[in-house]
Amino acid sequence: MMAWSVIVSAIWVFAATTTALLPMRRQYVPGVTLLVLAPVLIVWLGYDFGWGWSVAAFLAFASMFRNPLKYFYARARGQRPEIPK
Repeated sequence: MMAWSVIVSAIWVFAATTTALLPMRRQYVPGVTLLVLAPVLIVWLGYDFGWGWSVAAFLAFASMFRNPLKYFYARARGQRPEIPK
């Protein structure tokens, strides 16, 4: 049987793909939810399979969410980045 962390992570990937297909104004709520859940899943995968898989999952996460991560990084530095319409 497959580990629950893999099953939940696969569901997360399908949810992220579905969210990406939505119009931009409808992406915010599910996108932020996925953004918050991602670190939990990455740690869970690392707990089940080792830190190497956590690194791989983090790199995939950073690739998928590079624009929101850039936005939050700029906000943390005190800048006012523009939000796409």
